[in-house]
Amino acid sequence: MLERLEMETFLTLAEELHFGRTAERLLITTGRVSQVIKKLERRVGGSLFERNSRSVALTPIGRQLADDLMPLVAGMEAALRRAADASRGVTGELRVAFLGEWTAPALLRAVGLFGERHPDCRVDVREVQLSNSRASLLDGSIDVLLASFPFDGMACGPALLRERRVLAVAAGHPLAGEVQVSVEVLAEHPVVQYPQVTSAGFKRDRTPSGRPVPKGPVGGSFSEMLTLVAMGRGVLPVGEHSRQYYPRPDVAYVPLHDARPIERGLVWMEGNTTERLREFVRAATDSTDSP
Repeated sequence: MLERLEMETFLTLAEELHFGRTAERLLITTGRVSQVIKKLERRVGGSLFERNSRSVALTPIGRQLADDLMPLVAGMEAALRRAADASRGVTGELRVAFLGEWTAPALLRAVGLFGERHPDCRVDVREVQLSNSRASLLDGSIDVLLASFPFDGMACGPALLRERRVLAVAAGHPLAGEVQVSVEVLAEHPVVQYPQVTSAGFKRDRTPSGRPVPKGPVGGSFSEMLTLVAMGRGVLPVGEHSRQYYPRPDVAYVPLHDARPIERGLVWMEGNTTERLREFVRAATDSTDSP
């Protein structure tokens, strides 16, 4: 039975073909590298490397041993990773959800990277609506949600998506032909309201200058809110991706030049934090940072 040091030393030297670099990688002395290789050659009964003062090269026997050992060592390392994942809880099932079609691509990138890193953990993806997003987290129907910040009462990860705000107005509305408008126009028109369960940050009562914002009707879903806009019942600040994902001939989207951008990321119940959830947040962050 080969010892771990013997395998590591042999395979590292087979890759580096240099005793000094092998010693540096393994944090041992060159003398120790030479000692391990000589011991291994005695066990094999033949030379594994041809070496002189200028170069080191694998012998045919050494090449065969390297080719045979590499997949075995890779399999052992994969088995150790799976065992470590299991001990940390990165197995089982993780239920993730998105709120709004424009967030789905970012979520699917996160799911893909998480699956590569933790193939033994099954990920279930679903969509939630404005009206049931909070309830789905509270009752455990989902473990983590990609949604807009702020999301009151929930733990949250880093922002994964940012987009500028636009104002949704009816196609025949006086503002529909404007190149851009200020957030202050919200004081001059009823604003369609998000469902009662939505975080307070989405229920604007006043403009930045302190003018009161008249409240329009409440919508149960985003599509329903846009329909209220199209009917002329009010205006609605939304993200600019709405133009792409919700193009409607009866709704116009006008840029809000002085509005803060919308940030979106993962939210979850603090008490439901698990290792698999932490790893999913890490994968989501890494997949967003990737080119």
